[in-house]
Amino acid sequence: MFFLFVKKMKKLGGYCSLVHWIINFKSYEFLGYLCAGGTAATASPCRFGISVPLYYFLGSREEIFTGSSPVPRLVKMVYIAKQPVNGKDYYYLRKSVREGDKVISKSVAYLGKTKEEAEKKFKEMEKNKQPEKNIVASKSVKNYCPTKISIEDLATFCKQKGFVFRSSDIYGGFSGFWDFGPLGVELFKNIKENWWNQFVYQKTNMVGMEASIISHPRTWKASGHIANFNDLAVICKKCKKATKIDVSEEGKVKCDCGGEYEVKGKFNLMFKTKVGSIDSEDAYLRGETAQGMFMDFKLIQQSSRMQLPFGVAQIGRCFRNEIAPRDFLFRCREFHIGEFEFFIHPEEFKCELLDEKHLNVSFRFLDEETQKAGSEVLKEVTIRNLLEKKKLDEWHAYWLAEQVIWFNGLGLNEIKIREHTKDELSHYSSATFDIDYEYPFGSKEVAGNANRGQYDLIQHQKESKQSMEIFDDKTKTKIIPRVIEPTFGIERVFLAILTKAYCDDKERGNIVLRIPAKIAPIKVAVFPLIKGEDFEKISTKIASDIGKEFNVTYDKSGSIGRRYARQDEIGTPYCVTVDGESIKDNSVTIRDRDTTKQVRLKISELKNFIKMLINEEISFENVGKIIN
Repeated sequence: MFFLFVKKMKKLGGYCSLVHWIINFKSYEFLGYLCAGGTAATASPCRFGISVPLYYFLGSREEIFTGSSPVPRLVKMVYIAKQPVNGKDYYYLRKSVREGDKVISKSVAYLGKTKEEAEKKFKEMEKNKQPEKNIVASKSVKNYCPTKISIEDLATFCKQKGFVFRSSDIYGGFSGFWDFGPLGVELFKNIKENWWNQFVYQKTNMVGMEASIISHPRTWKASGHIANFNDLAVICKKCKKATKIDVSEEGKVKCDCGGEYEVKGKFNLMFKTKVGSIDSEDAYLRGETAQGMFMDFKLIQQSSRMQLPFGVAQIGRCFRNEIAPRDFLFRCREFHIGEFEFFIHPEEFKCELLDEKHLNVSFRFLDEETQKAGSEVLKEVTIRNLLEKKKLDEWHAYWLAEQVIWFNGLGLNEIKIREHTKDELSHYSSATFDIDYEYPFGSKEVAGNANRGQYDLIQHQKESKQSMEIFDDKTKTKIIPRVIEPTFGIERVFLAILTKAYCDDKERGNIVLRIPAKIAPIKVAVFPLIKGEDFEKISTKIASDIGKEFNVTYDKSGSIGRRYARQDEIGTPYCVTVDGESIKDNSVTIRDRDTTKQVRLKISELKNFIKMLINEEISFENVGKIIN
């Protein structure tokens, strides 16, 4: 019977001198591992180093030994192989592939340290194997469903993983203040850099600045913050919860419990401080970054030789003395605002930059009329629709579209835009739009866009007695520009990204943080498959090389599965593994976080492909042949 089987294999171009068996638990059939060139002395699955491939033959024991198993039941040329490293045995799933006129053997997956573990893992791989037609090519950040999580649980997760801690945690924390941990500071920095790249580096009409946190006290008198930057302190008559509401909301809103609010008084949000040790004077920590850009407007225009229209951008810390900080990072007393003031000739309403791409930007919209009718029904609209209804002018429309485009680029497609009603407009604005995101605690503002007109420059001109006029080359006249102001709460963007990224993957058994690769805290993790000088030498060299451009982590502790899970939980998009094959042919596997798919690449090509993946210049499926 054995010779009948060997005879059948000769038809495939090989012969068998030894057969090893494992059970396919899915179909209760035997898998024959046929080792061409093997010897009778071999008493275990074939080892690395053989030059002729093993054949993976599927058939029952009776079929094989009677020669009745049909040749077409030969499937893939894959096998389990054992490799001794530093005196210990490690099992791999390998496959034979033809390259040119040669057949070579390549590692597909690591299966464990014992034969039993290898067989068990192989069984699971077979069990989970899906027909080709059912395989989903990719699960991008944009087309998966995040796991709903409470804001309290998200705060706990952020603390455990090193994203965000309570400030002064050893003293019980200090309400409204937070610290970014090792991963949080990286993600926060990447968000700010992405914002700066989008709105400053990619725009020829934009420059940046960084103003001081404390400015002359008259700044805030001129801007209206001392007189108008107020909220109402209220307590719910039913549940006794203390909070704040806008002045315009008095008598119009109720507590979440349904109770009515009792107004306890009006308070100013500005943080007051003292400047000077002896002859001290009152000053304020800035409540927004905008005023520094207004005060330095003429200096920037003259020193940078900017002509209208142009903008000045800034990301910086701001402070507001909130009566009831809440919802984790959403409402803090210290936070960062990213915003820019875009200066335009007061009589210029035509925007040459507004094109079809901007006009066709779509989003869900809550207009003023719907709100006044007591409804919150959203409409799907485009920027073109808002212009046709005269909700805003062209420059306002252009920058609102640019904001939506940026959010979409971060995978935050769920945003909606709400038009401010006339009675809730800020003292400086003639038209304002809130960009809201659906957080675990409700739909709340993550960014905004206001038409500030000439208000701020005129106010500073009055208070300082200094002219804020500039000479406009186009019209040959002196003018005070009008201003469009897009603004972003950076902590709120950070929170939205984590909310969208958080996914409790039941199949993997761990959290997967699907942060877009371009802003992920750590871009690449490098693993030696096993501890050993050769493996670690290659791994550390790869980590060092990639680390010259991207944030990279190196991890050699624990099983490869546990290491993958650790990186999934902190959002690392790509994991590079150095295995036995790497030592032979200088190739490695690279794993995609979102799909768990892997491709094999030459080490010399790795850095370039990682760069293209992070910059979204290539999809993972196009990097190379999927091997799992």
